[in-house]
Formats: sequence, structure tokens, C-alpha cells
Amino acid sequence: KSGLLFSSTSRRCGRKQASRSRERIGETMAPEVVTIDCAGHMLGRLASVIAKQLLNGQKVVAVRCEKICVSGGFVRQKMKYERFRRKRHLTAPRKGPYHYKAPAKILWRTIRGMVPHKTHRGALALERLQTFEGVPAPYDKVKRVTVPAALKALRLQHGHKYVVLGDLSTAVGWKFGENIEELEAARQEGAKSFWEAKKSKLLAIRKASA
Repeated sequence: KSGLLFSSTSRRCGRKQASRSRERIGETMAPEVVTIDCAGHMLGRLASVIAKQLLNGQKVVAVRCEKICVSGGFVRQKMKYERFRRKRHLTAPRKGPYHYKAPAKILWRTIRGMVPHKTHRGALALERLQTFEGVPAPYDKVKRVTVPAALKALRLQHGHKYVVLGDLSTAVGWKFGENIEELEAARQEGAKSFWEAKKSKLLAIRKASA
């Protein structure tokens, strides 16, 4: 999502006046929160887009991370992740690196690798990011968007193998996949009943006005 954060200033005004006006406009125009529905997106492409937006000052909330896709077959990706989990501190593994199993944390760690998180700018960028499995309560009532540049249907060639991140996480030890599926089923059922009630109400209003 791109937008003009600052208005253009005249060339005749000095540097100090222009910087003051930019600071004033920047204070009043705080970036809004963008909620991304990650279902059906490719992991690396989605992470790169989110990382760039975080560095630009955008607040991002990623939901349904368990439905993210990773290119490659299931066996290959599981072997790669098992090799990754064996990388550890030799004498004190508690010192890291830490290998996350939850899909939301895997996405968060992927984005962290694309952000200079050891600098002040990168640390502030990571603070603007939130990742969740499923769609938790505050974000099931807000508009969710997709990232066309990262959609599997548009970016992965037909017939190529891929694995869903939730299945991969379950295979390496994540224990909450079934719980998330139950919560998602309940949420979708509630959303369906809400839409049916709203649709009938709109039809009644249209008939009354006709």
C-alpha cells in the first residue's frame, strides 16, 4: 500500500521551514493499520512486501498465517526445516538460535530476516508487525486485504508442488492446528449467519423503497 505521506513544499522556502512542515504533517498523518489475510500467499514474496511496508512506517497485522504456502514438496520442506532445527549453540542451546514451530512465528522470523532488526529503525519496524494464526477477535470485524504480488494463484506455476505452512508446522511439532481449525469453523459460521441476516435486511429495505 503506497500513499503520499508528506505534501510537496515550495522550492523557495528554506530547508528548516520545509523540515518543520514535514514534521507537522507527519505527526497528524499517522499510518493506519493494514490487516492482511495471508491465506493462499507465498511465504517469501509476502514477507518481502510486508518488510518493505514496515520500513516505510506502515503498521501491518497478518492473520491466517497457517494457510500460507511454501513452494516445494512436503518431504523436501520438512527435511530442510529439520536441518534448520539442528543448527544450535553447541554447548548452551538455550542461548539460541531459537527455532519456532508456530506458523505465525515462522512468518515473523522470515520478515525479521528481511529487516535490519539490530538497528533502531529496524527494531521500530518490527514493533509495527503482528502475526496470528486464525483471525482473532479484534480483526474479524475489520476489512482484510490480499497482496496480489504474493498470491500463489498468480505467482506459482501450475503443477508445481507446494506445502501449506500449517501442515508443515504440525509435522515438526506444532500442536494447535486442530484448535485453530475449530475456531476458524466457528468464526466462519458466525460470519455466514451475520451476512445472511444483513442480506435479508438489505432486501427488505430495497423492497420498501421500491
